Amino acid sequence: MGFVGGSNVLMGGRMLVPMASNQQTRPGIGELAKDTASGCIGVVMGEVGGRVQIRPTCGGTEWDAMPDNVVAPSAREELSARLAIRNSNSRDGL
Repeated sequence: MGFVGGSNVLMGGRMLVPMASNQQTRPGIGELAKDTASGCIGVVMGEVGGRVQIRPTCGGTEWDAMPDNVVAPSAREELSARLAIRNSNSRDGL
């Protein structure tokens, strides 16, 4: 199994998030993103009513962000988020 079109893929019950590209565009659905207004990092779930919906990396309730405040996380932020996902999966026995 691989990543197709930047979407999430479930493999063995684990959510895998595609790596951010080097492009300076806003992250797409299924990609990690940083909301600069809150400083929080999550996974882009979609867009509704002109706002980007982002879900925390370890699950939970989505929040709305203004499109101009949604950027790709830095390499360090992305690594930290991926580690948090992996640790959460490990604690949950996945």
